[in-house]
Amino acid sequence: MQTLEKANQYIKEQPEDHSRPLFHVTAPTGWINDPNGFSLYQGEYHLFYQHYPYKDVWGPMHWGHAKTKDFITWEDLPVALAPDQPFDEEGCFSGSGLETPEGHVLVYTGLRKVNGEIEQNQCVAIGDGLHYQKLSENPVALGKQLPKGFSTEHFRDPKIWEKDGTYYLVAGNKNADNHGQIVLFTSTNLRDWQYKSVLACDEKGEIGVMWECPDFFPLDDTYVLLTSPQDMVATEEFHNGNNALWMRGRFDEEKGVFTKEVIGEVDDGIDFYAPQTLETADHRRIMIGWMQSWDNFMKPADQKWANMMSLPRELSMKDGHLIQKPVREINQYHQNVMVYAHQKCLGEMQLPYVKGRCLDMTVTIHSSNYHEFTIQFAKDKSHHVSFTYHKDKNMFELDRTYCGMIRDVVAIRRKALKVPYPELTMRVILDRYSAEIFINGGEQVFSTTFYTPLDAEDISFTSYDQVEFSVVKYDLVK
Repeated sequence: MQTLEKANQYIKEQPEDHSRPLFHVTAPTGWINDPNGFSLYQGEYHLFYQHYPYKDVWGPMHWGHAKTKDFITWEDLPVALAPDQPFDEEGCFSGSGLETPEGHVLVYTGLRKVNGEIEQNQCVAIGDGLHYQKLSENPVALGKQLPKGFSTEHFRDPKIWEKDGTYYLVAGNKNADNHGQIVLFTSTNLRDWQYKSVLACDEKGEIGVMWECPDFFPLDDTYVLLTSPQDMVATEEFHNGNNALWMRGRFDEEKGVFTKEVIGEVDDGIDFYAPQTLETADHRRIMIGWMQSWDNFMKPADQKWANMMSLPRELSMKDGHLIQKPVREINQYHQNVMVYAHQKCLGEMQLPYVKGRCLDMTVTIHSSNYHEFTIQFAKDKSHHVSFTYHKDKNMFELDRTYCGMIRDVVAIRRKALKVPYPELTMRVILDRYSAEIFINGGEQVFSTTFYTPLDAEDISFTSYDQVEFSVVKYDLVK
């Protein structure tokens, strides 16, 4: 078993790493994956994450911990959970958090082996925002409570909320046909949980084989289910492998059943998985995801931290479609604005002072008669990442082939423009080793990581037809 004391002492002994992203969450050292416990507690926003502090690879899962007041400046806190009990000795897997009268409640998946077989059950720890105590009643929601045929090995990633004195918990699962589904439990005391229903399922077995990391919430007079299916087969809409999907639909609260009406991909880029949301004190719905993909892991060999979280995003609905925008608090970090209005581009060009690796830049294309337009960033003579709109094909192409990576991982992703506008806007947010590109006010998003040398900070614009475009660029400074 691992212990909290050992993990926190190890982290304390590591030298401070000044190469970490400026405003994307990373661990001080070691591996991270899924965001966990994203919640408001006593006026501050807490984010936990799957964490293995000792190496830059996946290992026995702990819960790392950070907090913020504005979603941009984060404070590292001690590791909150370690796999140190018989009910979670194989790992403290993903889960969620909630402010309650008892304190800050964390609900997570505890892994254990029984007669050589893996069991995944749901466990509770309660704390004060810094220290957490696991309940003696753990595990509190067990796989054996599920109907016959449901998987007890794949029963994980609980998301909890409260309404009218009742606590609700959704978790990922597989049914008897090996199709992904989300199951729903209820409780009045956080300790005694009852199975209620299958909230949603993949009836035809067309959406992966396991629905991980569910989140379920009302949004603008509808309901939204987020989930991350594993092992998907590529379609025109979804890429192969692990996806993060959103579904809009109707919720029958009495029966505990969600009926999906629309389904889409959360992020069209290369690196995004396992998103989780919270409701802010001013009633915004904020989402954060793991800015990585299981099958595309890459990083410099000497870098002690591995992987990062996305920029938190504000969610809304527009014409039945999920809209994602960078959290508005990022505007407080804008400095050194540069504005270039209605520039003419024919061939490749650069604009004075439009460069850098921590910036917020919006590019608007005013022309309608052109074939393609490319933005290259994180650029020097040998490296760059490019983002191209192929207008004739109505297709975006994100390409990190030349970012300096030496592993054979996914380098290119192409997706269609989903909602056309008279003018195309692309808001590019860079933070040292990542880019998040918000199209047409958040109608779709492309996210990627890359590890181009930090002094590769040039930006260029290319079109082989004359294009009129505008740029507004801010440096992001803390």
